[in-house]
Amino acid sequence: MDFEPGGFEQLWADLAPLGRSAASGGYFRQPWTAADSELRAWFVEQAEARGLAVESDGVGNLVAWWGEGDHGVVTGSHLDSVLDGGAYDGPLGVVSGLLAVDRLHARGFEPSRPIGVSVFVEEEGSRFGLACLGSRLATGATTWEQARQLRDRDGIALADAVEQAGLPGAPGRLVEKIGCFVELHVEQGRDLVDRDAAVGVGSAIWPHGRYRFDFTGQANHAGTTRMEDRHDPMLSYAMTALAANKQARLAGQRATFGRLEVTPNGTNAIPSRVTAWLDARCDSDEALVAMVAEIERLATERAGRDGTQLAVTPESVSGAVHFDDALATRLAEVLGGAPVIPTGAGHDAGILAAAGVRTAMLFVRNPTGISHSPEEQASTADCLAGVEALADTLEELAR
Repeated sequence: MDFEPGGFEQLWADLAPLGRSAASGGYFRQPWTAADSELRAWFVEQAEARGLAVESDGVGNLVAWWGEGDHGVVTGSHLDSVLDGGAYDGPLGVVSGLLAVDRLHARGFEPSRPIGVSVFVEEEGSRFGLACLGSRLATGATTWEQARQLRDRDGIALADAVEQAGLPGAPGRLVEKIGCFVELHVEQGRDLVDRDAAVGVGSAIWPHGRYRFDFTGQANHAGTTRMEDRHDPMLSYAMTALAANKQARLAGQRATFGRLEVTPNGTNAIPSRVTAWLDARCDSDEALVAMVAEIERLATERAGRDGTQLAVTPESVSGAVHFDDALATRLAEVLGGAPVIPTGAGHDAGILAAAGVRTAMLFVRNPTGISHSPEEQASTADCLAGVEALADTLEELAR
């Protein structure tokens, strides 16, 4: 490898314009779109400039390898975003992985195990609704037959989107060569701010899920229908959103309705249907089941009073993930006593851990705690500390 690293600022500047909205400053990096193709090309170019051998599966998951063999030590993250998302969620882990390879090369380190930098597709689930879809397919947690029929908001099937992106579909098992996975990610909260630490080590991921609530009622005229004669699914939804907020606050958990579709969506018409998606996250599997069940019970009772109907469909549910305790302790020591913290955000690392891969996470401080927003940020100094920590981690694991 004779690549001369351009530094964090240069890599970040090269990546920054891709998929960015001029209006909001946020990112629309949905999978299997033009922006996604640009991101993949950027990654392949950067990997090949470093002499890394890039491997791709049929849906676009990528691993760039330094060295050959099995039981590789792999880092990386994702490049896709939520709708109007921030710059750091995902890409920071990919950029840091490439720069960590540069740091190891500059140190003259020769790994005894191959080192890989990965990019998993559709981590956010922003287009096809299933979070961590790329890593689920790569591990076999979701089969291609199950995934290929998923449809986006425009009715496009996932199999067609993959084909239109020039990919063959039917993913392989890239993870079979992964012996250990370490994902670096910007923290999506303020734990590290409160601890005055630039970098932390992950201990666990809270269980979380996405649930579709379909409220159906009777469309009617907004001006001529008496309030007592209405069967309005919007009222059923509105009371459910308030109930979810109350239940989450009482239990110290998380419940969010962030997406809504209304039919016919007219200003002067009572809707016939309201579909809302609940994002629920709790500190235990039991708490998640109990909270969602209580929200559904309260919603059903409200629908009964409104003369509407409710159907609830779980679309994506992930159980609690506890990362390898010995590995987390070891990395915290390597990083000079870095704090070990849990997270309420889902990650590809959680899918790999559930598949039996020895897995860890590193978090980089987020000064505001804001994420999934154009306001998401991290300081350059903390990002560089993250690169150094990741390089130290990879060196420890690939000796």
